[in-house]
Amino acid sequence: MESMGKKKPWPRRSFTPEFKAEIVELCWRGGRSVGPVAKDFALTETAVLLWVSQAEVDAGERDGLTSSEREELAALRRENCRLREDVEILKRATAFFAKETR
Repeated sequence: MESMGKKKPWPRRSFTPEFKAEIVELCWRGGRSVGPVAKDFALTETAVLLWVSQAEVDAGERDGLTSSEREELAALRRENCRLREDVEILKRATAFFAKETR
């Protein structure tokens, strides 16, 4: 028997910024609500709602982090993690050499 009851997760799909912009444009200017647009393009309503919300933030119509701010925050978090690893390595090296000189 194959994996009883275990479902294989759907592969995560990625979409280009241009595609997302087209979907948002259909919701805004096309006079259509999120549900039908999502259904027509085989998307989840949640994904389309997130794209529309982010577009509203980017346009200044809603409070929140803009896309560029989100990218900057992610880059800073990655750099912070790398720097913390560097500090940990330097601490270990310092401790090692302190033992050697005694």
